[in-house]
Amino acid sequence: MLQSDKLQKDAMRVLKETSRTFYIPIKLLKPTLRMAVGSAYLCMRAIDEIEDHEELDKEIKQELLRNIRELLLKEKFNNSAYAQLIKPHASLLPEVTNRLGDWVSVCPEDIEAKVKESTSIMAGGMADWVERDFFVNTKEDLDDYTYYVAGLVGVMLSDIWEWYDGTKTDRSLAIGYGRGLQAVNMLRNQDEDAERGVQFIPDGWTRSDMFTYAKNKLAQADEYIGDIQTKNILLFCKIPLELAKKTLKAMESGKEKMSRAEVESAVDEIMNE
Repeated sequence: MLQSDKLQKDAMRVLKETSRTFYIPIKLLKPTLRMAVGSAYLCMRAIDEIEDHEELDKEIKQELLRNIRELLLKEKFNNSAYAQLIKPHASLLPEVTNRLGDWVSVCPEDIEAKVKESTSIMAGGMADWVERDFFVNTKEDLDDYTYYVAGLVGVMLSDIWEWYDGTKTDRSLAIGYGRGLQAVNMLRNQDEDAERGVQFIPDGWTRSDMFTYAKNKLAQADEYIGDIQTKNILLFCKIPLELAKKTLKAMESGKEKMSRAEVESAVDEIMNE
């Protein structure tokens, strides 16, 4: 098997192991698009695992994230410099993080710079939020945090759609799309976050206010996908969006989240529309 084929298979395996929500829609994309989006997702997931790590000190997280930001800005990703950077912590880090260089390498060459640029901006923003101990005090803080960890994903996807077949989408709605998915995650993980001393809900907001924020952003996501004509891309965008809406409904009715069977049923429904 060619080295690149092996890496692509590895990328899909790691993707499946790290994301229940995104593996399904990525797997449905056509090969070139699948590797572009798969690479982008894995690069961002690699740094997300550093930001969220429970055993790394905040100073180490900041150092890693800021150095990764610089490495990603270089024309060619320096894998040996990256390996040296993470070496003292490699045993603590998951495979998806240890192999960031591999995920960069499976990205189609002519979109690689965009993927690296978005991931670099995300790494810098994450480092700043680690420094602030993730305390969200105002709506502006919430917008800033959700931009760095999710809105940027929307922007990068818009860049990928345009590169792939000229599909043009509104970048501000793309940010809303990312923020909507993230807000649903925040609601779902609110108790868990509180246990580790993290607070993503602005001062004075109730859980109901956070539901309103999530719904507003998901409405922007609906508008965002209205510009997409390519069936392949539309299906990709609809699956996480519909799952987020259904998760929000489940939580409003008192359930913690959707069951795996409900997720599978929802995906089948979307695919058969």
